[in-house]
Amino acid sequence: MADTHEVTNQVPPLVDYDVFTADAALLEGVQRHEAGWAVDDLTVLGQRAGTAEAQEWGRLANDYPPKLRTLDRTGHRIDEVEVHPSWHARMTVAIGAGLHASPWVDPRPGAHVARAAGFSVWSQVEGGHGCPVSMTYAAVPALRADQTLYDEWVPRLTSYSYDFGLRPPQEKAGCLAGMGMTEKQGGSDVRANTTRAEPSSDGTYRLIGHKWFTSAPMNDLFLTLAQAPDGLTCFVLPRILPDGSRNGIRLMRLKNKLGNRSNASAEIEYEGAVGWRLGAEGRGVATIIEMVSMTRLDCVLGSASTPSR
Repeated sequence: MADTHEVTNQVPPLVDYDVFTADAALLEGVQRHEAGWAVDDLTVLGQRAGTAEAQEWGRLANDYPPKLRTLDRTGHRIDEVEVHPSWHARMTVAIGAGLHASPWVDPRPGAHVARAAGFSVWSQVEGGHGCPVSMTYAAVPALRADQTLYDEWVPRLTSYSYDFGLRPPQEKAGCLAGMGMTEKQGGSDVRANTTRAEPSSDGTYRLIGHKWFTSAPMNDLFLTLAQAPDGLTCFVLPRILPDGSRNGIRLMRLKNKLGNRSNASAEIEYEGAVGWRLGAEGRGVATIIEMVSMTRLDCVLGSASTPSR
């Protein structure tokens, strides 16, 4: 029989190349802006990003999106997100390379440039997993609004160990942070938020409300906005409380998104969730704005990192 499927007009696969040094503009920018000391590490990361294995991780991430598991087999709430092993592989590399924390661990000149370059390089494998990486990076400066919370959480958030799973944070090798702001009645206008935060006698607050969009709901800690007695305020909500019990954070559904499908984004409800105030009451936007700005910058970096393949 005649061969009817001979393909001759396609270039060979672009694999086993260095994503970093192949980008002349990025290499020059790193060297120009005081981050030349990071070239060797960025080269290693770029070589890893260019492997066939890493590219396969990116494919699997979108072929096997996250799944929400609200209940266990006995009917108890677990509110967990199940992800493909390729997600863990990408996250392990990203966290191990310090893309979530390196400038806070080693704040030398050019540290943020080096991290941004690494984020740009590794995002070319697959962009969705950059969301929890970016939010964790951005949470650190926001936590400076409260020294006690900063001292408790920043060592966990700046660990270079990726440790997935819903367990007490003090038992984990590393933690990740997220944020919850958007509500269905307000969208980007967070001033219209209706989630309530009621003060408790122990200095914490109880949050009651519905968040329309919270990315990476399997993270360990969330910075969220709610209406306290003196106005919109920022709160720190861990998924696991200090006594080891689960906080009142319920995952209602995962969003059916057009893009960014590898990254779980959820509608969540706070059913009396325990939160710690971060910053003054009524100053929620001012407290969290640095986190929002830094996360959006990473989104730009990720979207600008268009793979050559």
